Amino acid sequence: MRSPASKRTAKKSAAKSARSATKDADLAADSHVPTVILVSGGTGYTSHNLLAAAMAQFAGREVNVIERFGVRTARKAKAVVNEAAKLGAVLMHTLVDPRTRLAIDQQARQRGIPYVDMLGPTLSALGDQLAITPRGQAGLLYELHREQFDRLDAVDFALAHDDGLRMHELDQADVVLVGPSRASKSVTCVYLAMRGVCAANVPLIPGHPVPNELIKLDPDRVIGLMLNAAHLASLRRTRMNEMSHLGIANYADPASITAELLEIRKLITRHGWTCIDVSYKATEELTEQIIKMIPARKMPT
Repeated sequence: MRSPASKRTAKKSAAKSARSATKDADLAADSHVPTVILVSGGTGYTSHNLLAAAMAQFAGREVNVIERFGVRTARKAKAVVNEAAKLGAVLMHTLVDPRTRLAIDQQARQRGIPYVDMLGPTLSALGDQLAITPRGQAGLLYELHREQFDRLDAVDFALAHDDGLRMHELDQADVVLVGPSRASKSVTCVYLAMRGVCAANVPLIPGHPVPNELIKLDPDRVIGLMLNAAHLASLRRTRMNEMSHLGIANYADPASITAELLEIRKLITRHGWTCIDVSYKATEELTEQIIKMIPARKMPT
């Protein structure tokens, strides 16, 4: 089973390839810049890298790139050829399925459309030397490095959804951490990301309403991080010393922190969220604990 991050990456690739042909045609028509249609049976990772390597040899020049990924049938291949003919574009593909490759190559040749089989010669040469037939299965490179891609995707997600940012995308998170300021929410999200878990964090501030986007989430996907007042006061004093301009009233006052933690704990209990005391817990240990708590359908594989 693919992890949540890899599913999210696949969805983003599918969304890109589903952009309307009309918009791409308008772009090509309004520009004197050459148009290249990248065609792939998978996510397009290989074709993008190959094109980037080639374009590096033409400093200061650019091309309009149209993405057509997930092309795995002769019918889709023919549609891409028709699009290239309409736009006067160059076709570049990394198709590995023999039937789909043959369809796009024949159609392009018959219609006089310039095309490049970016993997064909390599597959043929290796097949001859290894005396075996290529598997002809799209997306194998992505699967080979899937865990690495998942981690990168998760890190991007954690940074983009730190400290309550982009609340409208909160439902895309595998887990959301909540709690007071200086409760290790951000660093824990990064540690989770390095394990392929897409984590967001939202601060809870007494006197401020809990965001609706947070309330709507499955309670099992929201985890509160709490710590004792004395330890939190120490962390906040250190923070204030590091940030001399930070002058928030009562930010590090023990009595105020005690009252703040009491209110936050009530919020966590009211919404049915799990609560973890992180007062003297190592981030690595906390990360492992959270991963075990994430619903089974969200566990990274």
